[in-house]
Order: sequence, then structure tokens, then C-alpha cells
Amino acid sequence: MPGTPPTRFIYLGPEGTFAEQALRTVPAAERGTRTPARSVGEALDSVRTGEADAALVPLENSIGGAVGVTLDEMAEGEPLVITREVVLPVEFVLGARPGTALENVRSVAAHPQASTQCRNWLRGHLPDAVVVDVLSNGAAAGGAASGEYDAAVCAPIGAARHRLAVLADKIADHPDAVTRFALVSRPGPPPPPTGDDLTSLAVYIAHDRVGALLSVLMELAVRGVNLTRIESRPTGEALGRYVFFLDCTGHVADVRLGEALQGLRRVCADVRFLGSYPRHRFDGTAGDRPVPAPAGLSDADYADAAAWLARIRAGTQS
Repeated sequence: MPGTPPTRFIYLGPEGTFAEQALRTVPAAERGTRTPARSVGEALDSVRTGEADAALVPLENSIGGAVGVTLDEMAEGEPLVITREVVLPVEFVLGARPGTALENVRSVAAHPQASTQCRNWLRGHLPDAVVVDVLSNGAAAGGAASGEYDAAVCAPIGAARHRLAVLADKIADHPDAVTRFALVSRPGPPPPPTGDDLTSLAVYIAHDRVGALLSVLMELAVRGVNLTRIESRPTGEALGRYVFFLDCTGHVADVRLGEALQGLRRVCADVRFLGSYPRHRFDGTAGDRPVPAPAGLSDADYADAAAWLARIRAGTQS
């Protein structure tokens, strides 16, 4: 039912991963049910079929970049929209069964991305240990808990879930690394504008037109819409055919962004609206600090200009 808060959540599993940790920062998810999915596609399809109300999936990492499978899944199939973003600091720990000493660690389970992000720490503190690739951070923690491995590189939630002792914390080589997650639902009215929002789009350009991408960027630039991210992905149709994923400042309810969307609709082969939602803030004040529009581009400025044009057309201008 439109407007009904979600109660059934699904996330990229397994349990004990950063995705679960990120989902638990969403108040409604903490009160509702949380089910792990085996893949991004499975999580999003559960929302499409109505088995879940919302899915939390990774969008991008500040070290590894965009999560291609999420972008591909959002661009294809039944439409879905982002209603919230969660940006989570990526803090890895080294966990082991209680009583294990760091000097006795000979094998370490880690997801390949985790071991890459902790490579210098592992080389400096466990130079003789064998690092074994596993499917997830949760699986790494589970392997250490069962005794299959001496230790695991995992998320703090994974160490706590499997009752591992933390031999070392904050072991990532990049202490400021973050992962951005999206809470995705079936299409419906977007959250109301806050003054500090993002809008995400999937844009298909006309490939047989010179300057097609430039025309897309101009539709945003002339209206003072700031482009915060652009990412291209192959469409799978033919070599050289791409879909562009855009994140821009503003909300679909803003006049200037609404006009930009209409402009994109005119000049693009296709545009898929992926959602307008509050920008994440680490201090917990997401979206409550309005960002003023550039001079001449506020909704009041647009209304004044429209009224002026109407007077000209009516022959009543003064």
C-alpha cells in the first residue's frame, strides 16, 4: 500500500557483513524483519515480486569504485527506486577464537576485497600467515569460529556475531574508506524534499548523435544542477553502447531539477528515474540542513520567470 512503512527487509548476505551492519542503522529495519540474500539480483528481485518491502545493496566503495552488478540490476528489469542512502565506514578487524595469540596465527580467512584493503597491515603484522580467499566477510568470521582458519579479516558485526576475540581493530590500509549502500523499494512517491537531496538516474544517450553526452551535461549545467557522480556501464547490446548513471544534487520536486529531467527526456534515447532521497550525513542529520539554490535558480525565481512569460504572452506585461 502506498505510504506504508516497510517492515520486511532483505540485504546482500550472508549475516555478519557490512551490508547487515548498514541496514541496522535504518530505524525501520531494526524494528522489522531482516533476511540475507545470496546476491544483489536475488535481493532486488525479492522486492520486485513483493516478497520483501525494501532491499539494501551496495552502490560504491571509496576504494574499489562502483558496484557494477548493482548498477546493471537497477538499469534492467522492473523499475525500482532508491529511497535512502547509507554511507558506512569500512572498519576491518582481525578476529579469532578466544585464547588465540597473534603470533600463533598461521592462516587468515578473508574476502579478496578485504585482504586487498588490509594488505599492508597483514604484510607488516602477519608476514608468514597464509591468506585464504572466502566468499564474504561473514564466511571469513564463520571459518575462524569453526576452527577452519586461525583468524579472519571481517567486519566488527561479524566478529561479534561469531563471538570472536578481536586481536586487532582498524586494520584497513585506508582508514577513511567508506561503502555507500542504497535502500531500494518498488516505485512510489519519493520521500519529501529536505533541501539537501540527491537524485539518481540511468541515462541512455543517442549514440548516432555528435555531442550526445555533452547535451546531457548541458541540461543539468544550465539549470545549476550539480553532477556529483557519473558512471558508464555497457548495455550488452553491442560494443560501444553504454548507459550512464548520474547522481545529481536536488530533488525531483525541485522546479530546476524537474525542468532538467524534462530536458533529458527530450534529448536522450531513454531515461530511467532511480530515485530522489536525502543525502547521508555522518552526524545523523541527513537532509536537515537545506542547501540554497544558486542565484536565479530557486523555485521562486522559476515561478517569477514563468509569471513574467505568461504576462508577455497575454499582452499584459508592464
